[in-house]
Amino acid sequence: MNAMTKTLPATMAAVLLTGHGGPEKLVYRSDVKVPAPASGEVLVKVSACGMNNTDVWVRQGAYGTEEDAAAVSTWRRQGNTLSFPRIQGTDTVGTIVAVGEGIADARIGERVMVDFSIYNRDDDSLADIDYMGHGRDGGYAEYQAVPAENAHVVDTTLSDVELATFCCAYLTGEQMLERAALRAGERVLVTGASGGVGSGIVQLARARGAIPYAVVGKGKEQAVRDIGAEAVITRGVADLPQAVAEVTGGRPIDVVADLVGGAVFNDLLRILRPEGRYTTAGAIAGPVVQLDLRTMYLKQLQLHGSSQGTRADFRRIVGYIEAKKIRPLVGGVYRLSDFHHAQADFIAKDFVGKLVVVPDAMWKNGAAPESAR
Repeated sequence: MNAMTKTLPATMAAVLLTGHGGPEKLVYRSDVKVPAPASGEVLVKVSACGMNNTDVWVRQGAYGTEEDAAAVSTWRRQGNTLSFPRIQGTDTVGTIVAVGEGIADARIGERVMVDFSIYNRDDDSLADIDYMGHGRDGGYAEYQAVPAENAHVVDTTLSDVELATFCCAYLTGEQMLERAALRAGERVLVTGASGGVGSGIVQLARARGAIPYAVVGKGKEQAVRDIGAEAVITRGVADLPQAVAEVTGGRPIDVVADLVGGAVFNDLLRILRPEGRYTTAGAIAGPVVQLDLRTMYLKQLQLHGSSQGTRADFRRIVGYIEAKKIRPLVGGVYRLSDFHHAQADFIAKDFVGKLVVVPDAMWKNGAAPESAR
């Protein structure tokens, strides 16, 4: 621990998840102990943290089990690491204010974007991975201790709020496209394309030289065109395969990047060309789907499940940000103390991009209003 640690407050404000259940399980408190960075860690003063669907599903215990899809269960089905109370929040941006043993004092003062993944292997395998906000405390707080290697300086003029829109959503999207091996010139259909991950995939596909087509809710079509969608289909059309064929001019869809699931799942497989690839990292319209296995084997399809991403994926995201190949979509900014309102708006989905929460002290300092412009 360094000298600067002595100037830090003893307590902080944070939102604590106290158990599985409704919004009442999220409690805002101002007497939470400020964490001390352990050996190899840094302490980040949080200035912004993006919101994600995983926060909601973990609170609800909505992940089920392999034996019972309706069972109350958290994100990590095997070897659960969630304990209560837990500070959630994966998309932390802030400034390093203290360092643990083995970390140079020179890192103090760095503005960083946090890779939220807890890598339990030295390689880039995702077979045993966890995340900050689940296996350890996250960024819905004024301070967060993280492994030093996970705190990345990003060479950008983007604001802290803008930078907080990338971490989880874009890392998830990049790994989806990696698993599906999306190549330049290929066509990808993105469901849920107005959300954080979906809007990220649209941009990440363009960064690869691929051609994204998007399915979005009514009223969000132009916003998704503006970030690079070749064409947009409004969710709820009577015949989704026909609607896709019309906007592509009958050209094939090579990859489906699905974040919706539910009733449209089999239609998405029908849309794919023979030997096409389906990749998913979410199921906001329903996780239990109907699959006609004949569609899968007669078309020789590949189906990929994906969650989070690798160190290499995160480095590519940083590179895309610095090269201005992807841009932030801030759908709203909220005070940390107004977290219940923020999560209710998140669940309502009446926005495009990402919602971001900001510690009240940062808001009072004027950072949030300026960053949200």
